[in-house]
Amino acid sequence: MSDLDVADLLERFERARARDDFDGAPAERDGPVVRVEYPHGGFIAAPSDTGVRGAALDELIARQRDHFAARGIQVEWKTYAYDEPADLTARLEAAGFVAEERETVVVGSVDALSGHPAEVDGVTIRETTDPADFRAIGELHTEIWDDDWTWIADDLRDQAQRLGPDGFRVLVADDGERLVSAAWLVLRAGTEFASLWGGSTLEAFRGRGIYRALVARRAAVARDAGYRYLQVDASDMSRPILARLGFVALTTTTPYVAGGA
Repeated sequence: MSDLDVADLLERFERARARDDFDGAPAERDGPVVRVEYPHGGFIAAPSDTGVRGAALDELIARQRDHFAARGIQVEWKTYAYDEPADLTARLEAAGFVAEERETVVVGSVDALSGHPAEVDGVTIRETTDPADFRAIGELHTEIWDDDWTWIADDLRDQAQRLGPDGFRVLVADDGERLVSAAWLVLRAGTEFASLWGGSTLEAFRGRGIYRALVARRAAVARDAGYRYLQVDASDMSRPILARLGFVALTTTTPYVAGGA
């Protein structure tokens, strides 16, 4: 059982949201929201309460949709369960945004998480900045998810170059012949939180503690860099695993997406 204080963590998480620099990507403010343009798509960051209601909110939403549509870029508006106004998601849908899978925001202590086993028999876990490994990660994800993930090689390379080792770290699990899992860590400067991404593992290698070891390794990196917490937007599949490791649930988050070429 975790002894983390959920209410306190949610307050800390909200403060971190307000200080997000969006990993150094180009960003511009439009009233209460910030629109960010990443190489792989657009992103709308909004406060927990936009302070805008009714027709003015519809106009704000439409401007963001149209801004990215003019560039042929898909845009995501990230919402949280406690966002205001209460009809925000209904208005997003009315403007053509479509809800994707709901995830749970979970948080864990780097001190506790770094104490989990970080080694796996027969598998080497290592950090990498090698573009060949990034390409292999794209191939790995394509195989795991039976969908084209080769684009992620460029995304990982861009983040590594833009953020450097103080802001971005990639780890892979290698059985000596090929990559069997990969995960990365975003260190959010000026906050107490680092975020976990990836962690997909080949089916034949699941159940061996690879995911747990990748969490422990990244927790140790975050701890040594002065961060206190790890945060994950967890799918229904990964949430139970993370709960067993000591993460606690803060809220849910649902991305709403629109547009694209």
